[in-house]
Amino acid sequence: MSETPIVYVTREIPEVGLERLRERYEVVVWDEKLPPEKSHIETRLAELDAEGLVCLLSDDIDADVLAASPDLEAVCTFSVGYDHIDLAAAAERGIAVGHTPGVLTETTADLAWALLMTCARRTVEGHDYVEAGEWGTWGPRLLTGPDVHGATLGVVGLGNIGTAVARRAAGFEMDVLYTARSRKPEREGELAEFGVDASYVERDDLLAESDFVSLHVPLTAETAGLIGEDELRRMPDEAVLVNTSRGEVVDTDALDSALDEGWITRAGLDVTDPEPLPADHPIMRHAPERLVVTPHVGSASIGTRNRMAEMIAENLTAGIDGEPLPNSALRDAGLE
Repeated sequence: MSETPIVYVTREIPEVGLERLRERYEVVVWDEKLPPEKSHIETRLAELDAEGLVCLLSDDIDADVLAASPDLEAVCTFSVGYDHIDLAAAAERGIAVGHTPGVLTETTADLAWALLMTCARRTVEGHDYVEAGEWGTWGPRLLTGPDVHGATLGVVGLGNIGTAVARRAAGFEMDVLYTARSRKPEREGELAEFGVDASYVERDDLLAESDFVSLHVPLTAETAGLIGEDELRRMPDEAVLVNTSRGEVVDTDALDSALDEGWITRAGLDVTDPEPLPADHPIMRHAPERLVVTPHVGSASIGTRNRMAEMIAENLTAGIDGEPLPNSALRDAGLE
């Protein structure tokens, strides 16, 4: 074991986090643009006898990775989600696992609305239209889209981010429907304080009655493929689907067919399956007229990313010191 604990970081996180880590640890950072292979992470952890690991959603942190360094005390992911980490294996080895919940709620809700508005008002198409030199005059039918104000917003999953998205609907005088595992009176009360009357409905009813559907569920065995052909066919022809949760929640092939055959009018995605989405993927033929894709930037504000980096440092320090983590994935998953 090194005299100064070593922390391996699989990507460059904001400097505010790295600075805090460097105050106490020797920090080794993978500085390439693309993520390291799982085998490389294993090798580096073993070579460094690392006590800490900072990872991203794109890293597969399985039992083999967790066993690579016998000195490993804490793994912290630069994300809210932690399904890329084998929590059971971590718990068995006594390795603390941290994540960054809460901090990115409002920022991700902003991005969901950015995609919703982009799809409704066709802003990416408009930019391309002007850039291509096609703007010859004003036209009554030029780039028309659905109204947002007064429309019906369907929120699938009324957790923190879903609630934040629904709350923003007040400014557009929208009707808000939501679906979840069960009705959430506390969330309804919270939204009512902002003038949002959110109604709980079954998922099929939400899909059939919503002009805009925004997805905010975690990736689990139950939610993988949650929106497939049957669900997309239930939506109105003029509906818009927005996904800022996880790519696997939506069946990509089904969405491709939906856009191709007009089951829905548009989709805005910040997460995809596969991810990253190749530029030559078949579904990209719909962009930008029927599809807008952003590269998983839901939390990409300077303030939010800096706070996430600080949370990483706080979690990792607690884990290496043998103290309870401020934000423990094991605790949140019921494993500690």
